[in-house]
Amino acid sequence: MTITRIGVGPRMSQAVVHAGKVHTAGVVADSAAGKGVTEQTADILAQIDALLAQAGSDKTKIIKANIWITDMGRFAEMNAAWDVWVPRGHTPARATVESRLAGPQYAVEIMVEAAV
Repeated sequence: MTITRIGVGPRMSQAVVHAGKVHTAGVVADSAAGKGVTEQTADILAQIDALLAQAGSDKTKIIKANIWITDMGRFAEMNAAWDVWVPRGHTPARATVESRLAGPQYAVEIMVEAAV
């Protein structure tokens, strides 16, 4: 059994690869923290692209996505970035729920599972 951890920190890893799958932690905006929902989502998706590449995968292999948004009234703004990013014919199973996040600067958080 091999487990590979990416971005290992004292509390969590940014991604874990095991049994042919990569599991990301919840990803929040980095450079777009505090900005609009569409900008934050685009920032998060770029980070996910980088994590998947490090794990030997890519967005065409995403199986499942969990999305948390602080205000479902802004769902369309999140989807504006998502719809441009997700490849046609490779859309994953997805759930989006409204939730408070770790800090007021974050409006969106996304976690994915993908095949390697």
